[in-house]
Amino acid sequence: MLQSTLAYNSNPINFIDYRVFDLYKEASYTFFQRFKAKTLLSQLSKKKRSKNSAGDACDRSNPIFPRPPLETPSMQKEELKDQFTDLLSKFTTYFGKYLPDDVMESLKTLSSKQQSEISKIIYDVMFDDMDLAKKRNVSICQDTGVIQYFVKCGANFPLLGDLESCLREATKRATKNAPLRHNAVEIFDERNSGDNTGVRIPWIDWQIEPDSDSIEIYAYMAGGGCSLPGAAKVLMPLEGYEGVVKFVFDILCDRGVNACPPLLVGVGIAGSIDVASTLSKRALMRPVGSHNSNRVGAEFEKLLSDGLNEINIGPGGFTGTDSVMGVNVEQAARHPSCIAVAVSVGCWAHRRALIRIHPDMSYEFLSHKGVVL
Repeated sequence: MLQSTLAYNSNPINFIDYRVFDLYKEASYTFFQRFKAKTLLSQLSKKKRSKNSAGDACDRSNPIFPRPPLETPSMQKEELKDQFTDLLSKFTTYFGKYLPDDVMESLKTLSSKQQSEISKIIYDVMFDDMDLAKKRNVSICQDTGVIQYFVKCGANFPLLGDLESCLREATKRATKNAPLRHNAVEIFDERNSGDNTGVRIPWIDWQIEPDSDSIEIYAYMAGGGCSLPGAAKVLMPLEGYEGVVKFVFDILCDRGVNACPPLLVGVGIAGSIDVASTLSKRALMRPVGSHNSNRVGAEFEKLLSDGLNEINIGPGGFTGTDSVMGVNVEQAARHPSCIAVAVSVGCWAHRRALIRIHPDMSYEFLSHKGVVL
């Protein structure tokens, strides 16, 4: 600690320098942590100086301890972007190899209900597959799908404007590090990018949360099998909710066997086909066993789930009890003259994950409790 005196406009100013040494990237540097400026009150009142005047004086060059260069805001932001991208890369790498907690619990429950020998064997194969994936540090399924991110971003999150570029780079890194199969083929060009990025891929679904500085990211690997049953339709007005039920059953009975059951079924109901389709995919981000916020909607989910389980598609499509892990329905208000319905499907290896990230890059891996990336 050193007390010094500088002159400013012939007025003596006493201040104290505090030296703080900080180790950063194997280099020590000295900087001013704080200072106190003391002047005579009579001199300050006569000159009617502002509160910052003493600080301005001390900003002048100090011959004893020159002020070192500080990190600029742009440098700090670049470092934050790299931390964020690296975290998302590890996040994407991880959830391709390990199923979320709710899906694991559902598979264990469904496995215990099986009566036929073939259905028991199929579940044994599923759990053997997950054990081997863990031992060999590889993806559960060779089809790691097209990467999709469903984002709920706080309006005050510091990287809001950089989010798309960070997600694209994270996908590239995860493709190399996991590794992930190259699944992004450009429409018309029929060319595989080789890094799982392309036109509008990874797909990003946006929701902005006001008065928040954190971000929640649901990530999903949309494989070929589970994407195959996806369909949507605008029904005639008189078809009503019975038409919705018929459409869901027609799709699952026709193509559900190709999607590697037991399935998680997402249903979107709205006034137009685009909204219904988006909601059906968002429905797949909800945990298994969750319920629609509307009481009637929750009953509708249960009726659909019970009915689909009675068709006995069974695990792997080889017959057996419980063809679905559940049915999640999401809805939006519709036009009086029409009702649109869409179906999206997740396979038994439902690779979906949720992470919440704060401005300081601390996080909670909400779908995989206790995991540290």
